[in-house]
Amino acid sequence: MTGTWAKNTLTEMLGIDLPIVLGPFGGASSVELVSSVSNAGGLGSYGLYGLTAKRITAVAAEIRALTDRPFALNLWLPMDEAQNQLPGQAEFDAYVQTLAPYFDELDLPLPERPDSYLVSFAEQIDAAIAAKPKVLSFVYGVPSAELLERCREAGILVIGTATTVDEAVALDAAGVDAVVATGFEAAGHRVAFLRAAEESLVGTISLVPRVVDAVRVPVIAAGGVADGRGVAAVLALGASAAQIGTAFLACDESAANPPHRAELWSAHAAETVLTRAFSGRLARGIPNRMSRELANVRHAPFPVQNWLTGQIKRAAAAQANPDLTSLWAGQSAPLIHHTNSDDLITAIVRDVDAVLR
Repeated sequence: MTGTWAKNTLTEMLGIDLPIVLGPFGGASSVELVSSVSNAGGLGSYGLYGLTAKRITAVAAEIRALTDRPFALNLWLPMDEAQNQLPGQAEFDAYVQTLAPYFDELDLPLPERPDSYLVSFAEQIDAAIAAKPKVLSFVYGVPSAELLERCREAGILVIGTATTVDEAVALDAAGVDAVVATGFEAAGHRVAFLRAAEESLVGTISLVPRVVDAVRVPVIAAGGVADGRGVAAVLALGASAAQIGTAFLACDESAANPPHRAELWSAHAAETVLTRAFSGRLARGIPNRMSRELANVRHAPFPVQNWLTGQIKRAAAAQANPDLTSLWAGQSAPLIHHTNSDDLITAIVRDVDAVLR
């Protein structure tokens, strides 16, 4: 039995029983984890980064086959035209040569320059809206007025993501239904969009109450929340829900590869760092040989670096090599204790009840 803390304007709007949101994982989302969180009363979220329209349609159908509860789909907004500009052959070859030792180590051929590094956002958003999830959430910007109107017409709620108060205000002014305030403790990419990510590193305990005071819509707190104490803390700061990533990523239902999941349970997880080595964009993870070796090396920008290292990471995961794959993790990774998402949610509810009793 949960206390009154479990119900508020946001949970009613989303049609969920618990103010717990699964962080969307680009590349590590699974329909099993999304449906498990939704079935337990939270909001399951699936990260669609890199997925084709056909795959997005299939993912939504697979989730619905496992749950009739609300769920969210998440997309990266295109930040600028520069990410669509393809490097010339000479520039591409230089980027490849920086990473050539890793391709050699994994017995991979050096890649040829592709026609595109990203799936068309227009195709992705068409498929995502057609899938009609309860929620579409976005990172790296403010959804356009046209996009917001399309979502409203489809009966889809929109959640934006902010790393600073200014970003939260911009999202609120645009008309999103809720804002995720993500502190710099969070795993994975720092999704800043008004200033450089390095200039947008605000901790959760400072960011959340300031965003709550600055916007009209409900706020979801993310970053450093891994157990019931963290959920109780952000609710006390005024958040309407907590978004949890790393603790769910460590569960067996996630699609994190085995070496990644093993590192989340290791002593190394206590020492996360911010790096651009794997994607060209700033992200938090457990340091390894590849992130250290590329720390002071000029590498490709996003999305080229992300495309190049993606091939390395897939091969490294298949060979159970944690040194050559991204190991995204938040600063509260040492607080994880559960390998099953139902057990994690049960423990969170129990502990929030105890704290807020």
